[in-house]
Amino acid sequence: MIRRFIYIFIFMVPLMAQSITVLSYNIWNGFDWSKDTVRHDKTVAWIKSQNPHVVALQELCGYTEDKLKTDAKEWGHKYSILLKTDGYPVGLTSKRPIQLKEKVRDGMWHGMLHGETFGVDFFVVHLSPSDVNFRIKEADIIRKKVQNISNERFILLGDFNALSLHDKEAMKTKTALLSQHRESAKSNKKGHSNLRNDAFDFSVMAEFLSLPTVDVCYLLMKKRDRFSFPTPALLGKYRYKQRQDLQPYRRRIDFILASPSLAKLCTAANIYNGENTRLLSDHYPVMAKFELQ
Repeated sequence: MIRRFIYIFIFMVPLMAQSITVLSYNIWNGFDWSKDTVRHDKTVAWIKSQNPHVVALQELCGYTEDKLKTDAKEWGHKYSILLKTDGYPVGLTSKRPIQLKEKVRDGMWHGMLHGETFGVDFFVVHLSPSDVNFRIKEADIIRKKVQNISNERFILLGDFNALSLHDKEAMKTKTALLSQHRESAKSNKKGHSNLRNDAFDFSVMAEFLSLPTVDVCYLLMKKRDRFSFPTPALLGKYRYKQRQDLQPYRRRIDFILASPSLAKLCTAANIYNGENTRLLSDHYPVMAKFELQ
């Protein structure tokens, strides 16, 4: 009887629900290409304190596979993958083994990393910061990649540098940001613009949402809390002189988009845009929790 109980217990464990947390974070120029050790150490400590199961990172500037592996070990992850070692790489780390599915650079501004861990396909993205038409092309490439997988559980996450229709109402007050984008478009010698028809564009995120995917932060967060950029770390740089100068430019460009079947298992989602993370990067981290079955 005891032997039968042990047998049932062992083989039922994998079927039990498992809670995992997923973190996405743009770390701002790889901590100034590794020169800002203070910010690096504080960020690593913060990630460790959150104890995430999977971490997707953007702007791993100056990183190597070994350097990412070293950082990942600090927050308890044995496994990591880096897209590239030049430019602005993205990376993925996990407590469990990662199966590399694809590294995509052709047709991409920074690139995309596709890996599977915890039975979930992760697509780590960092889209163009400068041009909406280029982002649309990137979205089309990524959308086709996602449509080709057979796994019903997938997540697209990272720095999309794009706006969501979910935030359209909030963007109506961002006249200073709109003026900034207009000025930038007029002065850009390459013809790049973050606007479409001289207005904010929402088509890029619409491409991803139509896969379909579910924006878990929109689903589970209060509207007033949904902004991921910029942070007070930018004070003294560019146009940001005082903390109140940040308010007119706040928007959400960092997302965790889950497949519909996975989104049903999401029990929490948050953009950590409070005091603890305000000086760690120019972006705030985004995290979601899933009860996998």
